[in-house]
Amino acid sequence: MMTSRERLLAVLNGRMPDRVPISSYELVGYNSQAWENREVSYAHLMDTIRASTDCICMWEPTPIAGGAPSAVNDERALATSSQTFLVSSNPAPMEVETRREGDTVIVHRTLHTPTGDLTQTTRASDNVHTVWQVEHWCKSLDDVDRALSVPYQPVDYATSDLARIHAEVGEHGIVMTSIADPLWLAADLMAFGEYTIWAMTETEHFARTVAALHERVMENLRRMLDTPVDLYRIAGPEYATPPFLPPRLFQRFVVPYVAEMVDLIHSRGAKVRLHCHGKIRRVLDMILETGADGLDPCEPPPDGDIGLAELKVHTAGRLCLFGNIELKLLETGTVDEVEVAVRDCMAAAKSGGGFVIMPTAAPINIPLAQQTEENYLRFIATAVACGAY
Repeated sequence: MMTSRERLLAVLNGRMPDRVPISSYELVGYNSQAWENREVSYAHLMDTIRASTDCICMWEPTPIAGGAPSAVNDERALATSSQTFLVSSNPAPMEVETRREGDTVIVHRTLHTPTGDLTQTTRASDNVHTVWQVEHWCKSLDDVDRALSVPYQPVDYATSDLARIHAEVGEHGIVMTSIADPLWLAADLMAFGEYTIWAMTETEHFARTVAALHERVMENLRRMLDTPVDLYRIAGPEYATPPFLPPRLFQRFVVPYVAEMVDLIHSRGAKVRLHCHGKIRRVLDMILETGADGLDPCEPPPDGDIGLAELKVHTAGRLCLFGNIELKLLETGTVDEVEVAVRDCMAAAKSGGGFVIMPTAAPINIPLAQQTEENYLRFIATAVACGAY
């Protein structure tokens, strides 16, 4: 029997594992500091995850700004934080106002750039583990230019915590770091609807912004790779999938930049998983062009637009597929519906290897709902029962 680490590395390297690896995605069993391992209502589920699944431990090195690690170490806040701005270590002058309204914390930031002020507002609720950006930094092209006027300095990373992660994960799995592509960094400067108008109607301005941010991404990635992990997840291509942008702009703003990131990561011996929610049928060949080793979360229709069986045939062993059990099924479905979905996934993608069964997202509500827990337990039990080769 393979260890979880051996099993995951086998599928990423195009070899057959002993069974289909099972990932719980953002619920990470082997990181004692992760919030889900400190939340009492998740305890039983996390025990089962540790006992029966294959850990892909999500860990990010902490960016250092102004000589001290940033307080933000969360993929939902890759683009900006109170101490780093646009993936630069330059400690841009920023005023931060925090207030509480009931169970919600509201943070308002004012950034003083060389060419004028920018503002951003976020909200976070006590019982939901996420941060919502309710006011984006940029509301106009002039604001984007102001954002880019903040001097860039390459980022150094605090990585001392990685020794703890490696010790906890061991043979239970692999370690994965998430990184934003330049498209995400640009798009996240504006509210989503305003970003799509910017990209479609002021395309050359958007192109210059993406190109400038790509230089930063590549330099920071070189430094990040000095502390190697097994797998890098590149997030951001979903911002350019139809119907948000046409395929020609996916080709322009995703493929060349992500391909360069993939090449650099491969040169250091690590693997790459591309993160792309939504409708990928019309850009699937472009995703293959990037040279990535894996793709997640492979959402089924109607959220996606290509079934798992067709996706497996089309990628023909060129990608390891991660998915496609939808979180909304795990949160609102019945245990019988979950079992059927797991068996359908296995029938569609198990053959020949190259598949990791995984939810498309993870619960963020506290406490964990009983229905969600029961459905996760059935998902895991069914995947174990029918995943052997």
